[in-house]
Amino acid sequence: MMNMHNPAALEEAAIEPTAVDVVRSVPDPEMPYLTLGDLGVVVEVTADAPDSVHVRLTPTYLGCPATEVIARDVESALRDVGWRHVAVEYCFDPPWTPDRITPEGRRKLAAEGVAPPPARTTGGPVLVQLTTATRVTCPRCGAEETLLLSAFGATPCQELRRCGSCGEPFPAIKAAR
Repeated sequence: MMNMHNPAALEEAAIEPTAVDVVRSVPDPEMPYLTLGDLGVVVEVTADAPDSVHVRLTPTYLGCPATEVIARDVESALRDVGWRHVAVEYCFDPPWTPDRITPEGRRKLAAEGVAPPPARTTGGPVLVQLTTATRVTCPRCGAEETLLLSAFGATPCQELRRCGSCGEPFPAIKAAR
């Protein structure tokens, strides 16, 4: 029980991270410059009891090999701040799409030389392309003319592209299909 008449206790409570903050700040093991919050994989964080928390995540890829590491890292981060009982589960509804990457996550990807997926617009009529070409902007020079070199990148959610302007190859997060 917190003593509301003790200013030090109030100050300590104000800076104590919530379970949601802790989970969102866990780095992705494959792209450690991004957090789980940046990627938009945190579906729900629920405190079941004063020392018990339940976390629901959605993987970026159905066969993502990092899911075990992510669950372990989330559990460890929560235990480090005092949660004694931690349960982490993966759910597939709603499924993850690249649209869940936050604007900050997109900025971090581009800063690391990884092209973020193109943002999709919502509402109103949608132009449906009858080709499989996806417009991906080069994270180095900003050119929009890029060529898909390989549908397979360093991780299952990435592809390899080359810029038509500067000629540099770069990884790109696969667009929602």
